[in-house]
Amino acid sequence: MPLAEYLRPKDLTDYIGQTHLVGEGAILRNAIEGGQMHSMILWGPPGVGKTTLAGLFAQKQARDFFALSAINSGVKDVREIIDKAQNQFNFTGKSPILFIDEIHRFSKSQQDSLLNAVEKGIVVLIGATTENPSFEVISPLLSRCQLYVLKHLTEEELISLLQQAIHSDYFADKKITLSETEALISLSGGDARKMLGALEIVINSVMNTEVNVTNDLVKSKIQQRILVYDKQGENHYDIVSAFIKSMRGSDPNATVYWLARMIEAGEDLLFIARRMVILASEDIGNANPTAIIMAVNCFEAVNKIGYPESRIILSQTAVYLATSPKSNSTYLAIDDAIALVKATGNLPVPLHLRNAPTKLMKDLDYGKEYDYAHNHANNFVNLEFLPDALSGKKIYEPGINARENELRAYLKRCWGEKYNY
Repeated sequence: MPLAEYLRPKDLTDYIGQTHLVGEGAILRNAIEGGQMHSMILWGPPGVGKTTLAGLFAQKQARDFFALSAINSGVKDVREIIDKAQNQFNFTGKSPILFIDEIHRFSKSQQDSLLNAVEKGIVVLIGATTENPSFEVISPLLSRCQLYVLKHLTEEELISLLQQAIHSDYFADKKITLSETEALISLSGGDARKMLGALEIVINSVMNTEVNVTNDLVKSKIQQRILVYDKQGENHYDIVSAFIKSMRGSDPNATVYWLARMIEAGEDLLFIARRMVILASEDIGNANPTAIIMAVNCFEAVNKIGYPESRIILSQTAVYLATSPKSNSTYLAIDDAIALVKATGNLPVPLHLRNAPTKLMKDLDYGKEYDYAHNHANNFVNLEFLPDALSGKKIYEPGINARENELRAYLKRCWGEKYNY
């Protein structure tokens, strides 16, 4: 039996973490001890106690317990379990617990197959997920379940688990000293199961009966740290979000850190470069028009060069974008313009702006009063370029930065008070 399974608590008093849910007077503790039962989704990172909580519910309330893994179960498996649960319910009067690990991997049809049994109370569903249920669990099923969010285990809680492990009967034949814990905790990424697995490997790799667990020992026995980074999962989007927000927030240090996290986890480098192209326009824009050129060139270079050299190009561009002046004025302008178009519909194009390729169109005065800007001083002519109903409507508001302050002054010289620049 793996160490993590051996240490799985049999009672709430041995459960470590999630005090907001199972501490004294907390909602799930009251439910477990009071015999109350309802379907629920447990959402949290790996190795924080979701499966254990489901087992404690079943044990404390003496309910039958069925478990499925969404990875290798289909609709047929779900229906077979529900039939068994129906028989147990008819016999005992208690709804069995149906625990589904990684419920986010169930398809819509698989989740649909649960609805009737959950609705009628044939089973009490406990679904465990590491992904945001609002994206991964269908609304009808989510509405029939309470959602509980489990948190990463704290450093203190992880150390408590390590102490529990080294003093357990699992290592009865060894005398273990836990001198340092930083490497084990860092390796785990907050996943207790992963941390205990690493501890087991380290201790079993030492032939002596006395084992002193140090950071150096852990690093020498655990050759490679596996970063938590599911390319399709929420953690992926969280790290990408942190990267973008660090560049937007003009912090090159955080920018390069999150860039390194993505590179080390094996992220698609073109995906990173593509996001920088978007940021260069959305968050920098005309405050530094060179930013979009840098970002596009970075994308092309990464595409041609590949890893590992492209990490340098990504770093250079990311730092350049992070340290550039910022403006989202053109991003806001196009969204405001689209909203205006939706609100006002297909307003007619002013006659003087219309194309006149035929005699009939010329006879109808298409393009008649159009005045060519380059025939005037400073290549500017004061014409109406918006539909009449929108005359004077300001859509583009320059940002407050050196470059766009110049643009604002130029527009003021051109248009006077018309657009209130």
